[in-house]
Amino acid sequence: MILTVTLNTALDLTYRVPALVPHASHRVSQVIERPGGKGLNVARVLGALGHETVVTGFAGGPTGALLRDLLATGTAGLPGTVHDALVPTAGATRRTVAVVDAANGDTTQLNEPGPDITPAEWAAFTTRFTGLLDGARAVALCGSLPPGIHVGAYAELVRLARAAGIPVLLDTSGEPLRRGIAARPDVIKPNTEELAQLTGAREPHRATLDARRRGAHAVVTSLGPEGLLAATPDGLWQAAPPAPVRGNPTGAGDSAVAALLAGLVDGTDWPTRLTHATALSAATVLSPVAGEFDEEAYEALLPRITLTTPSPAS
Repeated sequence: MILTVTLNTALDLTYRVPALVPHASHRVSQVIERPGGKGLNVARVLGALGHETVVTGFAGGPTGALLRDLLATGTAGLPGTVHDALVPTAGATRRTVAVVDAANGDTTQLNEPGPDITPAEWAAFTTRFTGLLDGARAVALCGSLPPGIHVGAYAELVRLARAAGIPVLLDTSGEPLRRGIAARPDVIKPNTEELAQLTGAREPHRATLDARRRGAHAVVTSLGPEGLLAATPDGLWQAAPPAPVRGNPTGAGDSAVAALLAGLVDGTDWPTRLTHATALSAATVLSPVAGEFDEEAYEALLPRITLTTPSPAS
């Protein structure tokens, strides 16, 4: 199985409106409610790809109870291949609200901060995490840290996974990424802004190579509509869709992470992993539901992804 960690889980609410107008009252045409947070989004996509996945992190309060109910029933797009190993917390799980403007496809996102995690709850989680490593083929550490968890938390989890011989992908930002990369994860997956904050370099090729020198075995950078850039032990590649896709980008990066994890456990080469990750990410943007992918678009895009080997100075 693949283990995904979401320390700051969320109940995702998506509101669709005909047009989003500031200072106006809106009639919502569609409401979608489902478990969220980056690692849960990754698990949803992995399940759709046929991979058995276990999700862990924290859940608490009425919102957390509803999130776990949705996981148990397999509703809201979560297949039965996703299993709940969340740790209870006294604080209430956060909510995120995405307002989708049907007129232009733009999305406005509102994210709550998450519950305060106590030292005892963190200790319970690390015990659960260590136990789950037995039987895991890969681990994904995803998203922000809720209040109360120290900034070196991901570095601690990377070291635990590496000590158990389990490959680990880290997808976070800021100081947790800076600390985590020093623990030498197998893969990190920043976007260009997160990469610039980490390295101080704005040129993506140079920044990606710099991030790899800081400790990551491989760095896969999201370039938004331009696809993915990867610096790996086997070389430097850029994978791009045939044309920029328009739609809702929510969850596109999580779909890329899912494809990279699937490629990791399946043992495919880096060009194949990047091709699938780019196609899956673009198909997520094209999906009418935020954070899910359009299967027909995914299959259609796969043979049309362009793979190049750019120079760092390009």
